[in-house]
Amino acid sequence: MKQQLQTLFTHTLKQLQAKGDIPQDIAIDIHLERTRDARHGDFACNAAMVLAKAAKMRPRDLAARIVEQLPTDNETIAKVEIAGPGFINIFLTPKAYYGVIDDILTAQDAYGRCQLGAGQSVMIEFVSANPTGPLHVGHGRGAAYGAALGNLLTAAGFKVHKEYYVNDAGRQMDILATSVWLRYLELCGETLTFPSNGYRGDYVWDIAASLHREHAEAFRQSATTIFENLPPDVDQGGDKELHIDALIERGKQLVGDNAYRLIFQKSLETIRQDIRHDLEQFGVVYEQWFHESSLTTNNTIASAIEQLKAGGHTYEQDGALWFRSSAFGDEKDRVVVRGNGQFTYFASDIAYHKNKLERGFDHLINIWGADHHGYVSRVKAAMTALGAEANRLTVLLVQFATLYRGKERLQMSTRSGEFVTLRQLREEVGVDAARFFYIQRKSEQHLNFDLELAKSQSNDNPVYYIQYAHARIASVFRQQPTLMNHTN
Repeated sequence: MKQQLQTLFTHTLKQLQAKGDIPQDIAIDIHLERTRDARHGDFACNAAMVLAKAAKMRPRDLAARIVEQLPTDNETIAKVEIAGPGFINIFLTPKAYYGVIDDILTAQDAYGRCQLGAGQSVMIEFVSANPTGPLHVGHGRGAAYGAALGNLLTAAGFKVHKEYYVNDAGRQMDILATSVWLRYLELCGETLTFPSNGYRGDYVWDIAASLHREHAEAFRQSATTIFENLPPDVDQGGDKELHIDALIERGKQLVGDNAYRLIFQKSLETIRQDIRHDLEQFGVVYEQWFHESSLTTNNTIASAIEQLKAGGHTYEQDGALWFRSSAFGDEKDRVVVRGNGQFTYFASDIAYHKNKLERGFDHLINIWGADHHGYVSRVKAAMTALGAEANRLTVLLVQFATLYRGKERLQMSTRSGEFVTLRQLREEVGVDAARFFYIQRKSEQHLNFDLELAKSQSNDNPVYYIQYAHARIASVFRQQPTLMNHTN
């Protein structure tokens, strides 16, 4: 509508020029803005004030000439008033607003779309939660935000590729596999003390039970043998990290590489498929699930490190290999290869972004939790060192949502097993309501998600307003079926 009004006023001023009422050499520059106060109309035009000096007229007199020249049979303008020193206030007819319905019905799926991003590709990587347990409500905000952003970019003509980065090569996955194995041993009849740093959710029992059904006692070892001479756990005055790491190594030695990989893969795939199902039911579908482990098997990490070395961007210190990230804007240098020869998590991040760049995407968007704020500068530093433009990467930070049921705050700990899953949220609140609540605030703002409010049929629930409006509109269509046929 704004564009239509600008065209109308431009045409009117050209008519005044043709009649000689205003000079021919005046450059016509029309500015219309939405009014802040409905009493002043829907739009305000300052053309008379801008052109008055060049036209050698008082602004209000020029405004009067413009208003007189406007066509009187225009179906979108109810009335026009001159206000203040020479503003032209425009009041629209109801038809001006209803006309958008015709536009929507005519354009259908094309309405609201454009080709701003035509010919450009965007890769959005989001959620990417460690596959160590089901998605909980805290992960839902990133899922809703990433999916909505992908839809918007698609509507703007971009070719969008959505990707989930599966962290299947880190220590947390070993802790999960060991947790599953220990629960499996308990099902075999072993009595043991579960590590304080293990994963305790019911889902761990479920995977262990499936493992037991499929393989009976093939992986059974005695609890005495497993825990003999291990560093003590925290409840025995020891270090829980040392205890769990020793327990992982003991388990690998006792069951053997093949059996351990089977337990590991069983744990990983069960949870990954669960995450995939939950996200698809939440309306989030990915073009690719990229596994971190492939970076090692394809030598991508080693290749990235060698490229940094060749560029003179690394040095050795204290037995480790460091990346000179501070030379590219990071606050300090970062270790990429530990003293024991193992790659760091950051080395995997470097390799993953190298892989993204090599796949030829024009733009990269990472949607990360707000706790990853410190990672932004180091990843961009690595991209620059690898010869890419850091501004090709945009990192959007999302605050986790805090879940309430009324005034009661609910837990969000995957490790302890005390959390509300995304599936429970979906089943209790509904997909549309949940996604609406997640994206109603800016992603970097804190969000309190009240389950009771999201389900309530009251004026306090914004989703209820939308649902009520939809019901009323559907009722109008039922009463006036000709509207559905677009005949009026």
